[in-house]
Amino acid sequence: MASVIRAVGRMGVVPVTGVVLAGLLAACGSGGSAVSTSTSTSVSTPVAASTTTTGPTPYAATVTSAGPIDPSAVPLGDGYVSSSPKVGYVDSCVTTFPPIGGASVVGPWIDTSTKTWDPLTKPAVQGAVSWSEARFSVTVNGAGRTVAGDDLPIGHTTGTFPISPTDPAHAYDQNPNAISAQSVSWSLPSDPVAAAQPGCLGLGPVGILDDGVYLFDALDGEGRDAGAHEVLDSCQEHPQGAGILHHHQVPSCLLSLAPGPSTLVGYAADGYGIYVERSAEGALLTNTDLDACHGRTSAVLWNGKVQDVYHYDATSEYPYTIGCYHGTPISGH
Repeated sequence: MASVIRAVGRMGVVPVTGVVLAGLLAACGSGGSAVSTSTSTSVSTPVAASTTTTGPTPYAATVTSAGPIDPSAVPLGDGYVSSSPKVGYVDSCVTTFPPIGGASVVGPWIDTSTKTWDPLTKPAVQGAVSWSEARFSVTVNGAGRTVAGDDLPIGHTTGTFPISPTDPAHAYDQNPNAISAQSVSWSLPSDPVAAAQPGCLGLGPVGILDDGVYLFDALDGEGRDAGAHEVLDSCQEHPQGAGILHHHQVPSCLLSLAPGPSTLVGYAADGYGIYVERSAEGALLTNTDLDACHGRTSAVLWNGKVQDVYHYDATSEYPYTIGCYHGTPISGH
């Protein structure tokens, strides 16, 4: 009999609990460590204070450099598209893009000289549209996991699309598309395995998040950093030409529900989980913590138990969620 391991209703997201893992995965964000059950204490020998002082770790200057991310100067992902897996890149099946298809104006929140962008000053599409018909469920039956829904958001509203000419966002992005319900029915493996070689990401959905909304890769229609260029609503989503609502990253409205060291927030089209993992200080991982597909193996709650499994990770910098497929995606993706 199929068992529903996580179903989300109209009243809001039922988050995968990171609190349950807090005691088990306290060091997960920095690579994870075994959980100690010892209650013994130890006495350390006093050590003379060091007179050496060090300054703060420099912020990452590019999407491929080490260091924490400056929240007001996130490295820009423009140009980081490849035809093979590379850390900090999108391994895209499409490498030639038209000169139109994204925001029409480079907004003032993008600094082209430093190649950074400021999410704190970027505008959002106005509006608060509710979707009472939204549905989303995840069930497991043996070796399979079924993800079903209608691509309408659970637990949050959207902005008003098409973007109104009276909306300040319209000065930068004239998205003319309306949101429409889709038919979502994905049959994924409950325990995916690695492909012989990583796979490139195609156009359209590469995953689906726990708010029931599709996830696209990090590129806009012109092959640029979509998170930086495209003007999205307050939950970082918008529709494309066929009305498919989608995110390009794990949005703030889901990040706020994932304060713990490890939280499952969605599934990629190859069956692997998409997680928010945090350091002891609450910081997200960065690109240099992850492999070329934007993932790693660490202890997370998966299929009802804590285990070391491969998964993708959310970062605040491009490519945000998935850089290439670690496993074999379902047909059409």
